[in-house]
Amino acid sequence: MKLTTVVTCLLLSSLMLLSLFTFNHQPLDAKINGEKDSRKPRDKLIGGLLTEDFDEESCLSRYHSSLYRKPSPYKPSQYLLSKLRSYEMLHKRCGPGTKAYKEATKNLGHDQNLNTSVGECRYIVWIAVYGLGNRILTLSSLFLYALLTERIILLDQRTDISHLFCEPFPGTSWLLPLDFPLTDQLDSFNKNGSHCYGTMLKNHTIKWTTKENIPSYLCLYLIHDYEDHDKMFFCERDQNLIRQVPWLVFNANLYFIPSLWLIPSYQTELSKLFPQKDTVFHHLARYLFHPTNQVWGMITRSYNTYLSRADETLGIQVRVLTKPAGYFQHLMNQILACTKRENLLPEVAATESKVTNTSTRPKLISVLVTSLYPEYSENLRTMYWEGPSSTGDMVQVYQPSQEMYQQTDKKLHDQKALAEIYLLSLTDKLVTSNSSTFGYVAQGLGGLRPWILYKPKNQTNPCVKAISMEPCFLRAPIYGCQAKTVKITRFVRPCEDRLTGLKLVDFANEVLL
Repeated sequence: MKLTTVVTCLLLSSLMLLSLFTFNHQPLDAKINGEKDSRKPRDKLIGGLLTEDFDEESCLSRYHSSLYRKPSPYKPSQYLLSKLRSYEMLHKRCGPGTKAYKEATKNLGHDQNLNTSVGECRYIVWIAVYGLGNRILTLSSLFLYALLTERIILLDQRTDISHLFCEPFPGTSWLLPLDFPLTDQLDSFNKNGSHCYGTMLKNHTIKWTTKENIPSYLCLYLIHDYEDHDKMFFCERDQNLIRQVPWLVFNANLYFIPSLWLIPSYQTELSKLFPQKDTVFHHLARYLFHPTNQVWGMITRSYNTYLSRADETLGIQVRVLTKPAGYFQHLMNQILACTKRENLLPEVAATESKVTNTSTRPKLISVLVTSLYPEYSENLRTMYWEGPSSTGDMVQVYQPSQEMYQQTDKKLHDQKALAEIYLLSLTDKLVTSNSSTFGYVAQGLGGLRPWILYKPKNQTNPCVKAISMEPCFLRAPIYGCQAKTVKITRFVRPCEDRLTGLKLVDFANEVLL
């Protein structure tokens, strides 16, 4: 009996000690000290971006993300919500398996021009190229273009896209059927493809004089090495012509949304959709990209183990774009200089006696490092293991994976990459590598303005705070038909990490420029 009493007392004492700790990053519907935390209500539909027309268990991330992410201060416009609901109905009427889709594919695969009406259903086909970050940015760009032009977006599913993301549109699919008439030709829609718009302009093989000369499909080549004729896609005159083509096949790896804002016929609609101009990717990404249950399991297990109990979280994304890639001490020094100068991490004290802040409960700071290489996180972890922080705060360093080299289209590799992008987006503060699409996606999903690491060469500052959370259009057409518009448009600016790139900013951030 006495033994039982002692054990009971010990258990009660342990529970009382545990109740003294409160953690800022608990899932938002978690119980604190036995009571529901009502201060942060769960926004299951993310401000109305999402519809309730899905089975919750089929895609846990769709409705559970609000348990792990702080409510966004950026609210979608009612016009955007209305446009999304209208698009969902259009996709259901025109998507795979419908009578309209079957009719629309009848004339494809034959070198003939359009001479009959195609009705309301017009399409965009997305070809999966390059890495995961590029694909997510391109998909969001194409989806916005689909909204603007009232087209249906369909995804090349020959890669592992269905293992990464849930279907975003209720009652239909965004996957291009494998029996699509042009499937065997998709890989030939390259820079010099005979059906690509730039090539046709260059060779004078396209004429728009009468409706009989409108092709049934057209390839648009918007890869980073595209040429002046390909960039004509962003000109008003060419848009007026391209709109008439029923099927557009995009071979693209760029976030080209900033240049859509510079096309006069789209500006009014875009301003209604996104009154805050630097929230475009933030809203579109949270609407479109919901990790599958397998990937969501990776995310939640890592979050609950390494991030949920922290008082502060910091994400550090390290992308080495040089060849050969790997670990570089000068880059490690740059990361340390940035986190020190911006007070993102405490310094390491020389001795225990140099610890200054011992009067209050020390904070737990969790640092999430994503990199193909382990040395960056290991060196950071060793620093805080061998010496105390100058503030007395505890610093925990975690790196989910160490793949050593990129393996695009390997299912598990891509799933790990998506999980890491999502985890970065859940942190409080973020440091990213310059010109990295991986980092762009994380900052946009999280609604974060990151500190961007400059290229180490000839830079006196280790990093700079981004002027907006929008991704950079790394290879923007800053000459040609948009040259004058770029110079006089206030809400488009050169990127901090790529002077030849463009990004969207909001007037409210004008003081930061």
